[in-house]
Amino acid sequence: MRKNILFPLSGMRALARCCIALLLCMLCWTGAAQAALFGGVGIKDEKEMGRKFEVMVRSRLPLVEDPEVTHYVQSVVDRLAGGMPPQPFPFRAGVVRHNALNAFAVPGGNVFVFTGLLMELDSEAGLAGIMAHEMAHVTQRHIASRIEKAQYVTLGSLLVAVAGAVLGGGAGAVAGALGAGQSAMLNYSRIDENEADHQGFQYLLAAGYPPQGMVEGFSKIRQKSWMSGTEVPAYLSTHPELGSRISGIEARIRTLPEAKKYRQRDERRFQRVQTLLWARYGDTQAAMQRFSRAGNTGLALMGKGILLARRHDISAAGTAFAAAEQAAPQDSLVLRECGAFQYMYGDTARAEALLRRALTLDPHDYMAHFFYARLLADTGRTTEAVHRYREVLRHVPGDAEVHDYYARALGQQGQNFLAHLHLAYSGLYANDKRKTQRFAERARSLAATPEQRRQLATFEQQYAERKEIWEAS
Repeated sequence: MRKNILFPLSGMRALARCCIALLLCMLCWTGAAQAALFGGVGIKDEKEMGRKFEVMVRSRLPLVEDPEVTHYVQSVVDRLAGGMPPQPFPFRAGVVRHNALNAFAVPGGNVFVFTGLLMELDSEAGLAGIMAHEMAHVTQRHIASRIEKAQYVTLGSLLVAVAGAVLGGGAGAVAGALGAGQSAMLNYSRIDENEADHQGFQYLLAAGYPPQGMVEGFSKIRQKSWMSGTEVPAYLSTHPELGSRISGIEARIRTLPEAKKYRQRDERRFQRVQTLLWARYGDTQAAMQRFSRAGNTGLALMGKGILLARRHDISAAGTAFAAAEQAAPQDSLVLRECGAFQYMYGDTARAEALLRRALTLDPHDYMAHFFYARLLADTGRTTEAVHRYREVLRHVPGDAEVHDYYARALGQQGQNFLAHLHLAYSGLYANDKRKTQRFAERARSLAATPEQRRQLATFEQQYAERKEIWEAS
């Protein structure tokens, strides 16, 4: 569930190559996925495209699963969606673990934001402004409408078109592979971008955010991109007149009533998420400077503890966590991180007390449940551990590490079929082909009851879908 490593590719060009390669694999799919689509792209097609795109992202890119982060980003998306007209599908948020300053949304309602963007923005309003723009591309069906104009296209080509729209200049390789006829679909038009600015601005206002959010978000990305020399994300680089677009948004803000111009801000959750992300994935020197400037708050001390543990300075980390607990004894996040540290490096009894306190304050923190389940299993309370692992998997069904630990607890109970099935799931979600095949074969041999065969069939369906991606790769 927690992997304190950065995605090994750095920069948007490398990420673009990775994503384009995985999406080109989809051109090799056969059967219904390759059926030609005539007469327009319907809602059903958009949903299917979004579902397959999500499978591809989850099979190729590292995602953050911490509920403190994912629930927060989903809450921003939900708040924006709440100010929209009724949509044919819900918007679902994901957080990609990569240092690029980027975000994108695709047909079907999947919205992805990169950890680099969350770490570098200055406010929730800035994040909301960027997400509102991206969601507007979906609600206005910009990709779908461009595909409809092509008249004849396979579902694989639809996904390549999505890749071009969200990855920008790197998609030129895809355009060359597909030919000039389809390359026109690979970028948003000037009209699309202006409409996404306009409509996204309306969503931002309707959700109650400060209207400066869109300007703040776009300006921060432009500033950081210039400073680092990296490519500007597709939704900013499609046309060179970004400055005039920002100026246009600022002009609209000046026409608003004072009450809308100067809405109150609450950055507490945003700052909590930033603390976690900088502590786990940020440059260690830059992160330590941030935490030192923040003073002796519980969050800053917690961030130092996580960071020092990353550096393997366990003694100093323990001191920082102890200070964090003393500074914020009622903060469930601080207590969870203190408890997880004690479990990994310290006193099991102390870890249990901290994790129990954290769960009392926030019963929905499934990361705290995960560490508590591991502690229970280690201390012989397997039945309770199994129950908690099962609860965690309701929230993160695609987490390979949780499936692995759950399987171990099931094996201790003698539930051999379920143990092997969840080891197969662990391999599947870790993209470990050998592990998946090995334990899938064993689970098949152990399936004896109708319920076990039903559970196996559910796995086989997901396995077949993932194998298509592996084989195309």
